[in-house]
Amino acid sequence: MAILTLLQAVNDALHTKMRDDERVTVFGEDVGPKGGVFLATEGLTREFGERRCFDTPLSEDGIVGAAVGMAVNGLLPVCEIQFQDFIFPAFDQIVSEAAKLRYRSGGQYTAPMVIRTPYGGGIRGGLYHSQSGEAYFAHTPGLKVVIPSTPHDAKGLLIAAIEDPDPVLFLEPKALYRSLKGEVPEGSYTVDLSTVRTAREGSDVTVFCYGAMVPVCEKAAATAAEGGIETHVVDLRTLLPLDEEAVLDAAKRTGRVVVVHEAPRFCGYGAEISALIAENAIEYMEAPVRRVTGFDTPFPNTLEHHYMPDERRVLDAIEGVASF
Repeated sequence: MAILTLLQAVNDALHTKMRDDERVTVFGEDVGPKGGVFLATEGLTREFGERRCFDTPLSEDGIVGAAVGMAVNGLLPVCEIQFQDFIFPAFDQIVSEAAKLRYRSGGQYTAPMVIRTPYGGGIRGGLYHSQSGEAYFAHTPGLKVVIPSTPHDAKGLLIAAIEDPDPVLFLEPKALYRSLKGEVPEGSYTVDLSTVRTAREGSDVTVFCYGAMVPVCEKAAATAAEGGIETHVVDLRTLLPLDEEAVLDAAKRTGRVVVVHEAPRFCGYGAEISALIAENAIEYMEAPVRRVTGFDTPFPNTLEHHYMPDERRVLDAIEGVASF
């Protein structure tokens, strides 16, 4: 069992699958000899050659469009968008082509491909390198949206994504790339898509979160416990498809819910969790669902620490619903 960072776990997953299956091909801007801007693909070109790990032009729509073509023709492409903020030129290829392929062909064709991209704040990237656009893509039937929060899950979820017969958007919280370490099994293993992870057991308040917000919520839960509030922290990890039964079970467990994400509040992913609970478990609720999110503004640079939810804001929400 190796002790790896989340970034190293992603790299390990790519090495593992490329060794296991020669159909796996990795490409994107600077992912070849350089190893990517964050070094997530370091060593792949050296081991597997430029036919299987190579650089592309600065053209996100071209990168994803090429991946769709590769997937249809028998390869398992893993393309990288250097920052999630740059993904929007490829939006049409993702939502209109990759995500629709199985449906429009009546199941004759699928697009087994992965789009990896770092997302979110925490590195002083300013408004063009810090966005959290998961809600745009979670609105797209035919696509899977996955966000790991631990090294173990990063490797297992990425391998599962590569093996999945449909397109997967794999969002990597860059704030966690090197800030945490964990045990990661050697060799190949998978973490099932559409499953949640219990990050902390508790009986008083349930907190739903994902990505870089998971350790923030764990810290807030630990502080809340000092005041006698036991918080159940759920890492959603696969936003689409969502394990709705597990979410409802966790909400009913406490009757008090907080949802946390760093994307803007309005129409953010937390709204879907809130609606799911309101429609299916309202009779179990002892307090209104509380959201802790980023603000409805462009992502700031110098005020990044105010924009992103922190332990204090999450703790205030936990205490608020606990005392309602």
